[in-house]
Amino acid sequence: MADSLDAPLRLVLGDEELLVSRAVAEVVTAARDADPETDVRELPAGELTAGDLYDLLSPSLFGGRRVVVLRGAHETKTDVVDALRTYVADPTDEVLLVVVHPGGARAKALVDAMRKAGAVVVECAKLTRAEERQAFVRAEVARAGGSINSSAVAVLLDAVGNDLRELATACSQLVADTGGRIDADAVTRYHRGRAEVTGFAVADRAVVGDVPGALEALRWALAVGVAHVLVADALADGVRSIARVSSAGRGNPYAMASALGMPPWKVKRAQSQARGWTAAGLSRAMRTVADLNADVKGVAADPSYALEAAIRDLAAARASSD
Repeated sequence: MADSLDAPLRLVLGDEELLVSRAVAEVVTAARDADPETDVRELPAGELTAGDLYDLLSPSLFGGRRVVVLRGAHETKTDVVDALRTYVADPTDEVLLVVVHPGGARAKALVDAMRKAGAVVVECAKLTRAEERQAFVRAEVARAGGSINSSAVAVLLDAVGNDLRELATACSQLVADTGGRIDADAVTRYHRGRAEVTGFAVADRAVVGDVPGALEALRWALAVGVAHVLVADALADGVRSIARVSSAGRGNPYAMASALGMPPWKVKRAQSQARGWTAAGLSRAMRTVADLNADVKGVAADPSYALEAAIRDLAAARASSD
C-alpha cells in the first residue's frame, strides 16, 4: 500500500460493493497512517462541476496530503470528465485522486484516461465464477488469521451463498470460534440449510421493529442450523451501525462513510433503519445486544429463547421515547 500511495492516481473499477468499499478504505487508512492530518474528501462525482475540481485537486496552501475520492464516476457530467482527463494527464503529487467507476460504457473516456495516465487499478468486479468465490473465501480466512481446506470452502459456499458480505462475516466468525483451523465439520456445525437464511435476514427485520418477521426468520434459521452466535453477531452489528450513523447526524452517505469508516451501502441502510429510534432507545438496544452476546456463548440456559427475547426487547427499545 505504501508504494501505491506514491502514485497520485487510483482507479477502483467494478461494482462489487464490498470490494469497492475495502479498496477505498485501505487507501484512506494508509494515507492517515502515514499522516494523521491528511485531508480526505469523498464526494459523488455526478454532483460535481468543473469549478469544484479546481478547489478539490489544487494543493493546499498549508501543505500536507489530500485524498479525493470520487464515487459513481459513471455519472460524471461531460464537462467534468473533460476537466478530469486534463488533470490526470498531469496530476499534482500532493493530491491522491481515487476514482470509483462501476465499469460499463458511461464515462468510459475517464477510465481510459486514468489507465493511460498510469493510475493504480484495483479490479472490483462481481465474482461470477466458482473459483473466484473460492479464492475469496480462502483470502478472507487468511485475512482473519486462519486456514481452511478445500472441502470446507465448498461446504461454506453451499451453506452461505454468494453474498460477499455474508461470506466475509462467516469466515471471520469461523476463525474466531475454531481457533483458526477450519474444516468441513466446523462449517457444518455453524451453517446448514438454505443459503438465504442468515443472521442478517433476522437483524434487518428486528432493527425496524418487525417482530413477527424477525421471529419467523429466526426460527427458520435455527431450524436449518444457523448458529446462535451468528444471529447474535448480526443483531449487534445492526444496532451498532444505526447508533454510529445516528450519532453522526444527517449527511451525504458517501462523505459520512469516510468519516465513520463504513462502506456507503451500510451507511445508507443504517440511515433508513434509524427512523423511529431515539438516543435512549439505542442505548437500551446496545445493552440488549451486549447481554445477548454473553447469553448465546453459555450464560443463558436456552440461547434460542435468549434470541427471541432480544428481538422483542429491541422492538420495545425502538418504540420507547424515554
